[in-house]
Amino acid sequence: MHNQISESDWKLLRRLVPIALDRFCQAVLSEVALLASGSAQDSHARYLKLFKLIEARDEELGEAFNDMKRSMGYVKLAHLRSCGLITDQEFADFSEQTRGAVALFQGR
Repeated sequence: MHNQISESDWKLLRRLVPIALDRFCQAVLSEVALLASGSAQDSHARYLKLFKLIEARDEELGEAFNDMKRSMGYVKLAHLRSCGLITDQEFADFSEQTRGAVALFQGR
C-alpha cells in the first residue's frame, strides 16, 4: 500500500467532497428542524439542545472536511464512508488499492 492516495482517486475524492458536504448539511438541517419544531419542551430548552447539536455537528464537519489534502486522502475517505456520506456506488469507482486502504483504516 502506498502512503498517499493516487492522483486519479484524489481527483475523484475532490469531486465527491462537495456532494458529501451537502449530504452532511442536509442531515444536520433535518435534525435542527425536528428539534426546533418540537413542542414538548419550552423554547429555551429547545434552543439549548439546538446549540449543543450545532456544536457537535460542527466538530464532526471539521473532522470530515477540514485539512483536505492528498496526504490525508485515505483517512478522509474512510471518515466520509464511516459517516455514510459516500455511497457504495461512489466508493466502487475508487481503485482497488484505495478501497483496500480505506478498509484497513475502518478496521475491516
